[in-house]
Amino acid sequence: MSMQNVASPAFAFPPKPSSLRHIPGDEGWPFIGRTLQVLADPKGEVERMAAKYGPVYRSRVLGETSVSALGPEANELVLFDQQKLFSSKHGWGSILDLLFPRGLMLLDFDEHRLHRRALSVAFKSGPMKSYLADMDRGISARVRQWKAKPGEMLLYPAMKQLTLDLAATSFLGTGLGPQMDELTQAFIDMVAASVAPIRTPLPGTQMARGVKGRKRIVAYFSEQIPIRRARGGGDDLFSQLCQATLEDGALLSTPDVIDHMSFLMLAAHDTLTSSLTNFIGELAAHPEWQQRLRAEVTGLGIDAGDPTSFDMLEKMPLSEMAFKEALRKKPPVPSIPRRAVRDFTFKGFDIPAGTMFGVNPLYTHHMPDIWPDPEKFDPLRFTEDAQRGRHRFAWVPFSGGAHMCLGLHFAYMQAKTFARHFLQNLEVSLEPGYQPKWQMWPIPKPRDGLRVRVKAV
Repeated sequence: MSMQNVASPAFAFPPKPSSLRHIPGDEGWPFIGRTLQVLADPKGEVERMAAKYGPVYRSRVLGETSVSALGPEANELVLFDQQKLFSSKHGWGSILDLLFPRGLMLLDFDEHRLHRRALSVAFKSGPMKSYLADMDRGISARVRQWKAKPGEMLLYPAMKQLTLDLAATSFLGTGLGPQMDELTQAFIDMVAASVAPIRTPLPGTQMARGVKGRKRIVAYFSEQIPIRRARGGGDDLFSQLCQATLEDGALLSTPDVIDHMSFLMLAAHDTLTSSLTNFIGELAAHPEWQQRLRAEVTGLGIDAGDPTSFDMLEKMPLSEMAFKEALRKKPPVPSIPRRAVRDFTFKGFDIPAGTMFGVNPLYTHHMPDIWPDPEKFDPLRFTEDAQRGRHRFAWVPFSGGAHMCLGLHFAYMQAKTFARHFLQNLEVSLEPGYQPKWQMWPIPKPRDGLRVRVKAV
Protein backbone atom coordinates (compact mmCIF):
# COMPACT_ATOMS: atom_id res chain seq x y z
CA MET A 1 0.00 0.00 0.00
CA SER A 2 1.29 3.46 -0.83
CA MET A 3 2.47 5.40 2.22
CA GLN A 4 0.47 8.38 1.00
CA ASN A 5 -2.73 6.35 1.51
CA VAL A 6 -2.07 5.62 5.20
CA ALA A 7 -3.73 8.79 6.42
CA SER A 8 -5.88 10.27 9.14
CA PRO A 9 -9.68 10.01 8.83
CA ALA A 10 -11.35 12.29 6.29
CA PHE A 11 -13.00 15.40 7.71
CA ALA A 12 -13.83 18.96 6.72
CA PHE A 13 -12.02 21.94 8.23
CA PRO A 14 -12.32 24.52 9.49
CA PRO A 15 -15.85 24.03 10.83
CA LYS A 16 -18.50 26.70 10.38
CA PRO A 17 -17.82 29.68 12.68
CA SER A 18 -21.28 29.29 14.23
CA SER A 19 -20.35 25.82 15.50
CA LEU A 20 -17.83 27.32 17.98
CA ARG A 21 -19.82 30.31 19.24
CA HIS A 22 -20.98 28.42 22.35
CA ILE A 23 -17.36 28.41 23.55
CA PRO A 24 -16.42 31.56 25.51
CA GLY A 25 -13.61 33.71 24.13
CA ASP A 26 -12.47 36.68 22.08
CA GLU A 27 -11.37 36.46 18.44
CA GLY A 28 -9.81 39.92 18.34
CA TRP A 29 -9.38 42.00 15.19
CA PRO A 30 -10.70 41.00 11.75
CA PHE A 31 -8.27 38.82 9.77
CA ILE A 32 -5.31 38.89 12.19
CA GLY A 33 -7.37 38.05 15.28
CA ARG A 34 -5.18 37.96 18.39
CA THR A 35 -1.97 36.97 16.56
CA LEU A 36 -0.09 40.12 17.57
CA GLN A 37 -0.97 39.67 21.25
CA VAL A 38 0.26 36.07 21.14
CA LEU A 39 3.50 37.05 19.42
CA ALA A 40 4.12 39.91 21.88
CA ASP A 41 3.43 37.99 25.09
CA PRO A 42 2.25 34.37 24.63
CA LYS A 43 2.35 33.49 28.32
CA GLY A 44 0.51 36.64 29.40
CA GLU A 45 -2.05 36.27 26.61
CA VAL A 46 -3.00 32.73 27.62
CA GLU A 47 -3.10 33.65 31.31
CA ARG A 48 -5.36 36.63 30.63
CA MET A 49 -7.70 34.61 28.42
CA ALA A 50 -7.85 31.79 30.99
CA ALA A 51 -8.59 34.23 33.82
CA LYS A 52 -11.43 35.79 31.83
CA TYR A 53 -12.94 32.80 30.01
CA GLY A 54 -11.76 29.70 31.84
CA PRO A 55 -9.58 26.70 30.88
CA VAL A 56 -11.40 26.14 27.55
CA TYR A 57 -11.68 29.22 25.36
CA ARG A 58 -12.01 30.39 21.76
CA SER A 59 -9.51 32.67 20.02
CA ARG A 60 -8.21 33.51 16.55
CA VAL A 61 -4.50 33.20 15.75
CA LEU A 62 -2.63 33.01 12.44
CA GLY A 63 -5.82 33.38 10.44
CA GLU A 64 -8.04 30.75 12.04
CA THR A 65 -10.44 30.46 14.95
CA SER A 66 -9.21 27.85 17.40
CA VAL A 67 -10.01 26.40 20.81
CA SER A 68 -7.42 26.27 23.59
CA ALA A 69 -7.66 23.78 26.45
CA LEU A 70 -5.44 24.25 29.48
CA GLY A 71 -4.05 22.02 32.20
CA PRO A 72 -2.80 18.43 32.61
CA GLU A 73 -6.15 16.79 31.77
CA ALA A 74 -6.26 18.66 28.46
CA ASN A 75 -2.64 17.67 27.78
CA GLU A 76 -3.50 14.03 28.41
CA LEU A 77 -6.60 14.15 26.20
CA VAL A 78 -4.67 15.63 23.27
CA LEU A 79 -1.19 14.14 23.59
CA PHE A 80 -2.05 10.64 24.80
CA ASP A 81 -5.01 10.67 22.39
CA GLN A 82 -6.25 7.23 23.32
CA GLN A 83 -9.33 7.63 21.09
CA LYS A 84 -7.34 8.98 18.11
CA LEU A 85 -9.35 12.19 18.04
CA PHE A 86 -6.56 14.51 16.92
CA SER A 87 -4.40 15.07 13.87
CA SER A 88 -0.93 16.47 14.44
CA LYS A 89 -0.47 16.79 10.68
CA HIS A 90 -3.48 19.09 10.28
CA GLY A 91 -2.67 20.90 13.53
CA TRP A 92 0.87 21.89 12.59
CA GLY A 93 0.16 21.94 8.86
CA SER A 94 -0.97 25.57 8.55
CA ILE A 95 2.17 26.62 10.44
CA LEU A 96 4.79 24.30 8.96
CA ASP A 97 3.57 22.83 5.65
CA LEU A 98 5.41 25.31 3.43
CA LEU A 99 8.59 24.99 5.50
CA PHE A 100 8.89 21.58 7.18
CA PRO A 101 6.36 19.35 5.36
CA ARG A 102 6.07 15.71 6.34
CA GLY A 103 8.52 15.83 9.21
CA LEU A 104 7.68 13.22 11.84
CA MET A 105 5.55 15.71 13.75
CA LEU A 106 3.42 16.23 10.63
CA LEU A 107 2.44 12.59 10.22
CA ASP A 108 -0.49 10.79 11.85
CA PHE A 109 -1.63 7.38 13.02
CA ASP A 110 -0.34 4.39 10.95
CA GLU A 111 1.86 6.51 8.72
CA HIS A 112 3.42 8.17 11.74
CA ARG A 113 3.99 4.80 13.43
CA LEU A 114 5.72 3.35 10.36
CA HIS A 115 8.01 6.33 9.88
CA ARG A 116 8.79 6.62 13.58
CA ARG A 117 9.83 2.97 13.62
CA ALA A 118 12.06 3.55 10.58
CA LEU A 119 13.67 6.62 12.17
CA SER A 120 14.15 4.98 15.57
CA VAL A 121 17.11 3.02 14.18
CA ALA A 122 19.07 6.28 14.29
CA PHE A 123 18.55 6.54 18.07
CA LYS A 124 19.63 3.02 19.05
CA SER A 125 22.65 2.23 21.21
CA GLY A 126 25.32 2.10 18.47
CA PRO A 127 24.54 5.42 16.81
CA MET A 128 23.94 7.10 20.20
CA LYS A 129 27.44 6.08 21.34
CA SER A 130 28.82 7.59 18.15
CA TYR A 131 26.82 10.80 18.70
CA LEU A 132 28.12 11.01 22.28
CA ALA A 133 31.75 10.66 21.19
CA ASP A 134 31.40 13.33 18.50
CA MET A 135 29.36 15.59 20.77
CA ASP A 136 31.83 15.21 23.64
CA ARG A 137 34.79 16.23 21.50
CA GLY A 138 32.92 19.19 20.02
CA ILE A 139 31.67 20.52 23.37
CA SER A 140 35.06 20.06 25.04
CA ALA A 141 36.83 21.98 22.28
CA ARG A 142 34.30 24.83 22.31
CA VAL A 143 34.36 25.20 26.11
CA ARG A 144 38.17 25.39 25.96
CA GLN A 145 37.81 28.26 23.48
CA TRP A 146 35.44 30.09 25.82
CA LYS A 147 37.79 29.45 28.75
CA ALA A 148 40.68 31.03 26.82
CA LYS A 149 38.66 34.24 26.36
CA PRO A 150 37.02 35.03 29.72
CA GLY A 151 34.72 38.01 30.10
CA GLU A 152 31.35 38.99 28.69
CA MET A 153 29.71 36.90 25.98
CA LEU A 154 26.31 36.61 24.34
CA LEU A 155 25.20 33.16 25.35
CA TYR A 156 22.46 32.49 22.78
CA PRO A 157 24.45 33.08 19.55
CA ALA A 158 27.41 31.20 21.03
CA MET A 159 25.15 28.28 21.90
CA LYS A 160 23.46 28.44 18.50
CA GLN A 161 26.80 28.08 16.75
CA LEU A 162 27.72 25.18 19.02
CA THR A 163 24.48 23.25 18.53
CA LEU A 164 24.68 23.66 14.76
CA ASP A 165 28.26 22.39 14.79
CA LEU A 166 27.20 19.43 16.94
CA ALA A 167 24.22 18.68 14.72
CA ALA A 168 26.50 18.83 11.68
CA THR A 169 28.97 16.32 13.12
CA SER A 170 26.54 14.00 14.96
CA PHE A 171 23.76 14.15 12.40
CA LEU A 172 25.68 14.66 9.16
CA GLY A 173 29.01 13.09 10.08
CA THR A 174 30.87 16.08 8.74
CA GLY A 175 31.23 19.79 9.28
CA LEU A 176 29.20 22.00 6.98
CA GLY A 177 32.33 23.91 5.94
CA PRO A 178 31.87 27.05 3.84
CA GLN A 179 28.14 26.29 3.47
CA MET A 180 27.56 26.67 7.22
CA ASP A 181 26.55 30.33 7.28
CA GLU A 182 24.19 29.92 4.35
CA LEU A 183 22.50 26.81 5.79
CA THR A 184 22.27 28.37 9.25
CA GLN A 185 20.52 31.42 7.80
CA ALA A 186 18.18 29.11 5.87
CA PHE A 187 17.09 27.43 9.12
CA ILE A 188 16.70 30.79 10.87
CA ASP A 189 14.49 32.07 8.04
CA MET A 190 12.38 28.89 8.04
CA VAL A 191 11.71 29.08 11.79
CA ALA A 192 10.88 32.79 11.68
CA ALA A 193 8.48 32.24 8.77
CA SER A 194 6.60 29.54 10.67
CA VAL A 195 4.78 32.21 12.72
CA ALA A 196 4.83 35.09 10.25
CA PRO A 197 1.44 36.89 10.23
CA ILE A 198 1.47 36.88 6.40
CA ARG A 199 1.08 33.19 5.47
CA THR A 200 1.63 33.57 1.70
CA PRO A 201 5.21 33.81 0.32
CA LEU A 202 4.71 37.23 -1.25
CA PRO A 203 7.91 38.98 -2.42
CA GLY A 204 9.76 40.62 0.43
CA THR A 205 7.86 38.80 3.20
CA GLN A 206 9.30 36.61 5.94
CA MET A 207 7.37 33.66 4.48
CA ALA A 208 9.09 34.20 1.12
CA ARG A 209 12.48 34.14 2.87
CA GLY A 210 11.46 30.96 4.71
CA VAL A 211 10.38 29.20 1.50
CA LYS A 212 13.67 30.23 -0.13
CA GLY A 213 15.51 28.82 2.89
CA ARG A 214 13.72 25.50 2.49
CA LYS A 215 14.77 25.33 -1.17
CA ARG A 216 18.40 25.73 -0.06
CA ILE A 217 18.07 22.95 2.53
CA VAL A 218 16.33 20.63 0.04
CA ALA A 219 19.09 21.23 -2.51
CA TYR A 220 21.79 20.35 0.02
CA PHE A 221 20.20 17.07 1.14
CA SER A 222 19.17 16.09 -2.41
CA GLU A 223 22.80 16.34 -3.47
CA GLN A 224 24.05 14.37 -0.47
CA ILE A 225 21.59 11.42 -0.33
CA PRO A 226 22.88 9.46 -3.36
CA ILE A 227 26.45 10.01 -2.15
CA ARG A 228 25.62 8.53 1.27
CA ARG A 229 23.70 5.60 -0.20
CA ALA A 230 26.55 4.72 -2.53
CA ARG A 231 29.08 4.98 0.30
CA GLY A 232 27.07 2.84 2.76
CA GLY A 233 27.75 2.52 6.49
CA GLY A 234 28.18 5.46 8.82
CA ASP A 235 26.89 6.00 12.36
CA ASP A 236 25.78 9.59 11.79
CA LEU A 237 22.03 10.16 11.68
CA PHE A 238 21.97 11.16 8.02
CA SER A 239 23.73 7.96 6.92
CA GLN A 240 21.38 5.94 9.13
CA LEU A 241 18.30 7.51 7.52
CA CYS A 242 19.70 7.01 4.03
CA GLN A 243 19.77 3.27 4.78
CA ALA A 244 16.56 3.14 6.88
CA THR A 245 13.73 0.93 5.63
CA LEU A 246 9.98 0.66 6.13
CA GLU A 247 8.29 -2.55 7.24
CA ASP A 248 8.19 -3.87 3.68
CA GLY A 249 11.96 -3.47 3.36
CA ALA A 250 11.81 -0.49 1.00
CA LEU A 251 14.22 2.37 1.62
CA LEU A 252 12.74 5.66 2.75
CA SER A 253 12.18 7.76 -0.34
CA THR A 254 14.52 10.66 -1.10
CA PRO A 255 11.77 13.24 -0.29
CA ASP A 256 11.09 11.42 3.02
CA VAL A 257 14.78 11.50 4.01
CA ILE A 258 14.94 15.21 3.11
CA ASP A 259 11.82 16.05 5.12
CA HIS A 260 12.89 14.04 8.16
CA MET A 261 16.42 15.43 8.13
CA SER A 262 15.33 19.06 7.80
CA PHE A 263 12.86 18.59 10.65
CA LEU A 264 15.33 16.73 12.90
CA MET A 265 17.99 19.36 12.25
CA LEU A 266 15.46 22.00 13.28
CA ALA A 267 14.76 20.11 16.50
CA ALA A 268 18.41 19.40 17.27
CA HIS A 269 19.45 22.94 16.45
CA ASP A 270 16.78 25.42 17.51
CA THR A 271 15.04 23.67 20.39
CA LEU A 272 18.32 22.55 21.96
CA THR A 273 19.82 26.01 21.51
CA SER A 274 16.84 27.42 23.38
CA SER A 275 16.93 24.78 26.12
CA LEU A 276 20.68 24.91 26.75
CA THR A 277 20.73 28.72 26.76
CA ASN A 278 17.90 28.71 29.26
CA PHE A 279 19.64 26.04 31.38
CA ILE A 280 22.92 27.96 31.64
CA GLY A 281 21.06 31.25 32.09
CA GLU A 282 19.28 29.80 35.13
CA LEU A 283 22.60 28.61 36.59
CA ALA A 284 24.06 32.10 36.04
CA ALA A 285 21.08 33.60 37.90
CA HIS A 286 21.27 31.01 40.70
CA PRO A 287 24.93 30.58 41.75
CA GLU A 288 23.95 28.29 44.63
CA TRP A 289 22.62 25.73 42.15
CA GLN A 290 25.59 26.28 39.88
CA GLN A 291 27.83 25.31 42.80
CA ARG A 292 25.76 22.24 43.62
CA LEU A 293 25.96 20.99 40.04
CA ARG A 294 29.68 21.76 39.87
CA ALA A 295 30.17 19.69 43.03
CA GLU A 296 28.28 16.84 41.36
CA VAL A 297 30.61 17.02 38.34
CA THR A 298 33.69 17.25 40.56
CA GLY A 299 32.43 14.18 42.43
CA LEU A 300 32.71 12.14 39.24
CA GLY A 301 36.46 12.12 39.84
CA ILE A 302 37.45 12.66 36.21
CA ASP A 303 39.98 14.97 34.61
CA ALA A 304 38.84 17.74 32.30
CA GLY A 305 40.35 15.99 29.29
CA ASP A 306 38.74 12.61 29.93
CA PRO A 307 35.99 11.52 27.52
CA THR A 308 32.38 11.47 28.71
CA SER A 309 30.74 8.04 29.04
CA PHE A 310 27.13 6.95 29.43
CA ASP A 311 27.99 5.64 32.91
CA MET A 312 29.23 9.11 33.82
CA LEU A 313 26.00 10.73 32.66
CA GLU A 314 23.99 8.30 34.81
CA LYS A 315 25.78 9.76 37.85
CA MET A 316 24.51 13.31 37.24
CA PRO A 317 20.96 13.28 38.68
CA LEU A 318 21.10 16.87 39.99
CA SER A 319 22.16 18.15 36.56
CA GLU A 320 19.24 16.29 34.99
CA MET A 321 16.81 17.74 37.53
CA ALA A 322 18.12 21.26 36.91
CA PHE A 323 17.72 20.77 33.16
CA LYS A 324 14.16 19.53 33.69
CA GLU A 325 13.37 22.58 35.79
CA ALA A 326 14.75 24.87 33.08
CA LEU A 327 12.47 23.08 30.59
CA ARG A 328 9.55 23.57 32.95
CA LYS A 329 10.06 27.31 33.08
CA LYS A 330 10.64 27.71 29.33
CA PRO A 331 9.47 24.66 27.38
CA PRO A 332 11.03 24.60 23.90
CA VAL A 333 7.57 24.19 22.31
CA PRO A 334 5.30 26.47 24.40
CA SER A 335 2.06 25.54 22.60
CA ILE A 336 0.99 22.44 20.68
CA PRO A 337 -1.73 22.57 17.99
CA ARG A 338 -3.89 19.66 16.88
CA ARG A 339 -6.99 19.37 14.71
CA ALA A 340 -9.99 17.31 15.75
CA VAL A 341 -10.78 14.53 13.29
CA ARG A 342 -14.07 13.63 14.98
CA ASP A 343 -16.67 15.36 17.15
CA PHE A 344 -15.95 15.08 20.89
CA THR A 345 -16.83 16.68 24.21
CA PHE A 346 -14.40 18.12 26.76
CA LYS A 347 -15.35 19.73 30.07
CA GLY A 348 -18.93 20.05 28.90
CA PHE A 349 -18.13 21.72 25.57
CA ASP A 350 -19.05 20.05 22.28
CA ILE A 351 -16.13 20.35 19.84
CA PRO A 352 -16.90 19.64 16.15
CA ALA A 353 -14.59 17.74 13.82
CA GLY A 354 -12.21 20.04 11.97
CA THR A 355 -11.64 22.38 14.93
CA MET A 356 -8.10 23.58 15.59
CA PHE A 357 -7.62 22.51 19.20
CA GLY A 358 -4.45 23.37 21.11
CA VAL A 359 -2.81 22.75 24.47
CA ASN A 360 -0.25 24.95 26.18
CA PRO A 361 2.72 23.43 28.06
CA LEU A 362 3.93 26.92 29.02
CA TYR A 363 0.67 27.57 30.89
CA THR A 364 0.57 24.14 32.52
CA HIS A 365 4.19 24.47 33.67
CA HIS A 366 3.29 27.63 35.61
CA MET A 367 0.05 26.53 37.28
CA PRO A 368 0.60 27.42 40.96
CA ASP A 369 -1.59 24.61 42.27
CA ILE A 370 0.79 22.14 40.60
CA TRP A 371 4.03 24.14 40.83
CA PRO A 372 4.04 26.32 44.00
CA ASP A 373 5.88 29.62 43.40
CA PRO A 374 6.12 28.75 39.69
CA GLU A 375 8.57 31.53 38.76
CA LYS A 376 11.14 30.16 41.21
CA PHE A 377 13.95 27.97 39.85
CA ASP A 378 13.83 24.84 42.00
CA PRO A 379 15.27 21.60 40.56
CA LEU A 380 14.09 19.70 43.65
CA ARG A 381 10.62 19.69 42.08
CA PHE A 382 11.97 16.68 40.15
CA THR A 383 13.02 14.39 42.97
CA GLU A 384 11.21 11.04 42.95
CA ASP A 385 9.19 12.01 46.04
CA ALA A 386 8.14 15.39 44.60
CA GLN A 387 6.96 13.81 41.35
CA ARG A 388 5.04 10.95 42.92
CA GLY A 389 1.70 12.69 43.31
CA ARG A 390 1.93 14.88 40.23
CA HIS A 391 -0.24 14.36 37.15
CA ARG A 392 1.83 12.59 34.50
CA PHE A 393 0.91 15.26 31.93
CA ALA A 394 1.75 18.22 34.20
CA TRP A 395 5.24 18.41 32.65
CA VAL A 396 5.30 18.01 28.86
CA PRO A 397 8.31 19.80 27.31
CA PHE A 398 8.83 16.83 24.96
CA SER A 399 5.12 16.45 24.08
CA GLY A 400 3.73 12.98 24.90
CA GLY A 401 1.99 9.88 23.67
CA ALA A 402 2.73 8.63 20.15
CA HIS A 403 4.34 11.97 19.29
CA MET A 404 6.71 12.02 22.28
CA CYS A 405 9.97 13.58 21.05
CA LEU A 406 12.07 10.89 19.38
CA GLY A 407 15.24 12.77 20.36
CA LEU A 408 14.41 13.01 24.08
CA HIS A 409 17.39 10.90 25.18
CA PHE A 410 19.63 12.74 22.74
CA ALA A 411 18.60 16.03 24.40
CA TYR A 412 19.40 14.73 27.91
CA MET A 413 22.70 13.33 26.68
CA GLN A 414 23.71 16.65 25.14
CA ALA A 415 22.55 18.71 28.13
CA LYS A 416 24.45 16.64 30.69
CA THR A 417 27.55 16.38 28.51
CA PHE A 418 27.50 20.15 28.11
CA ALA A 419 26.95 20.66 31.86
CA ARG A 420 29.88 18.37 32.64
CA HIS A 421 32.37 20.30 30.47
CA PHE A 422 30.99 23.76 31.19
CA LEU A 423 30.91 23.40 34.97
CA GLN A 424 34.29 21.69 35.10
CA ASN A 425 35.91 24.62 33.31
CA LEU A 426 33.83 27.77 33.69
CA GLU A 427 31.85 29.85 36.14
CA VAL A 428 29.00 31.88 34.69
CA SER A 429 27.29 34.96 36.15
CA LEU A 430 24.98 37.86 35.29
CA GLU A 431 25.70 41.54 35.81
CA PRO A 432 23.93 42.84 38.96
CA GLY A 433 20.41 43.99 38.12
CA TYR A 434 20.42 42.46 34.65
CA GLN A 435 17.14 40.72 33.71
CA PRO A 436 17.20 39.07 30.28
CA LYS A 437 14.02 39.48 28.23
CA TRP A 438 12.77 36.44 26.38
CA GLN A 439 10.74 36.01 23.20
CA MET A 440 8.66 32.97 24.06
CA TRP A 441 7.13 31.95 20.73
CA PRO A 442 7.53 29.92 18.53
CA ILE A 443 10.71 28.72 20.26
CA PRO A 444 11.93 30.67 23.30
CA LYS A 445 15.02 32.82 22.82
CA PRO A 446 16.49 35.83 24.67
CA ARG A 447 15.81 39.05 22.80
CA ASP A 448 19.27 40.48 23.50
CA GLY A 449 21.22 37.21 23.20
CA LEU A 450 21.51 36.85 27.02
CA ARG A 451 24.63 38.63 28.25
CA VAL A 452 26.70 36.58 30.69
CA ARG A 453 30.17 36.74 32.15
CA VAL A 454 32.38 33.65 32.15
CA LYS A 455 35.63 32.95 33.93
CA ALA A 456 37.80 29.89 34.43
CA VAL A 457 37.35 27.84 37.63
